[in-house]
Amino acid sequence: MRFAHLSLPGFAEPRLAVVDDETAIVVQELFPGAPRFLEELIAGGDERLDRVREAADAGLRHPLAEATYASALLTPPVILAVGLNYAAHSGELGLKTDSTPTVFGLWPNSLAGHDATATWPRSLSESVDYEAELGVIIGAAAKDVSPADALSHVWGYTVVNDITARDIQYSEAQWSRCKSFDGFTPTGPVVVTADEIPDPQDLHIWTVLDGKTLQDASTNQMVRPVATLISHLSKSATLLPGTLISTGSPGGAGYSRDPQVFLRDRSTVTVGIDGIGALTTHCRILD
Repeated sequence: MRFAHLSLPGFAEPRLAVVDDETAIVVQELFPGAPRFLEELIAGGDERLDRVREAADAGLRHPLAEATYASALLTPPVILAVGLNYAAHSGELGLKTDSTPTVFGLWPNSLAGHDATATWPRSLSESVDYEAELGVIIGAAAKDVSPADALSHVWGYTVVNDITARDIQYSEAQWSRCKSFDGFTPTGPVVVTADEIPDPQDLHIWTVLDGKTLQDASTNQMVRPVATLISHLSKSATLLPGTLISTGSPGGAGYSRDPQVFLRDRSTVTVGIDGIGALTTHCRILD
């Protein structure tokens, strides 16, 4: 199934919906006590998801054209990002892929939805870059799990654009701030349940900036596969239901190009993963 948080006529705030290409079924309308947000659906486990599946066929359908998207997750317990997880990307940035994953947190204010506009002051950065990434959402809590069992803890997958102010990234010892401006972590448009993605290491991942393809790769190029990342992270801390893990970006970043390519005022950038979706962000630079 495919889920999204949508703002629709008649609803005061975004609500969880089952979506297809043209319509949306608001989950809250399916039965008394139905979840309003994805985090509530995940917390209900397989039983709650099964009930939503059964009820959705009879649900009231809203035109998707009337909707606007919020972030795929609204209140994840934590957003974990993995850096340097594709050899081509670490090489082009002039950074070394360490023997263990490079992990950092992203701030919740950075979350944004599909087709949103990211704004930032020119005085803070004129070197803002794109990074297409596979987002992994934890379902059942994971603590000290093996790689063989790790994918059984995945609830679903989404698309993430890990937007990055490169000048700040290279001037500070940590990476959270340069990637956590307001709106710098767009997610979505949808979350696809794990049963629809049989192999997260066999997905085409790409970026188109202002009509030009700049990233074009496969998740099979990850240095550490999704299962390995989950296992590693779960050894030191329990990965709670709803945790979002952004698993790194392939080669093709704008920073490494000659000449360099950055997000400009009025740029439109779309990052996508075949089988999941295409996530668009509009850019405005404030003087």
